[in-house]
Amino acid sequence: MTFYEAINNKETPKMVFGRKIKKIVCHPNRLTLFRVASIPGIVILLLFPNRVCTFLAALLFSVAAITDFLDGFFARRRGLESDFGRIMDPVADKLLVSSAFIMLSSHGWVPAWMVCIIIGRELAVTGLRNIIAESKEDVSASILGKYKTGFQIAAIIPLLFHFQYFGINLQAIGNVFLWGALVMTVWSGVDYFIRFRKLLRM
Repeated sequence: MTFYEAINNKETPKMVFGRKIKKIVCHPNRLTLFRVASIPGIVILLLFPNRVCTFLAALLFSVAAITDFLDGFFARRRGLESDFGRIMDPVADKLLVSSAFIMLSSHGWVPAWMVCIIIGRELAVTGLRNIIAESKEDVSASILGKYKTGFQIAAIIPLLFHFQYFGINLQAIGNVFLWGALVMTVWSGVDYFIRFRKLLRM
């Protein structure tokens, strides 16, 4: 709708602008790309592991993580599901989570061996998903994969805050969820390869 059409329909320029912004912000593919775009900001903030920067990094990561739910919600509600979304949505999740874990490991806030297992699983499953996509089969995330992502996000957010707030040991809370994330990461990865083992036959 143009500006002049909006006037004839008694819409103010502010209403037209607001509707266009809402359309842009609520588009699932743009939300997916926002997660990717937020990664450099999180990495840069974590280069300075003080209370202010880690707080801002945790907030930015939290906002990016929320878009993981919103893009799927808007895609289903508005019928905007696409091949781009099905492929890029889990890729954006993996990039966001992996970047955060690498930075946390660089500060010694997360054991490096855990990060290696988590990222190794993500790379392996990404390779498998490419094979699945070439076979024209559904590449949507499984329920175990969604639980895995949930545990990872639940671990990363308090680990990013790191410092105590109101006497709450957020590092300890993050470590509890981290073990849950490790279990779900391995479990969902094994499940993925078992379900699609027929595609791996030479």
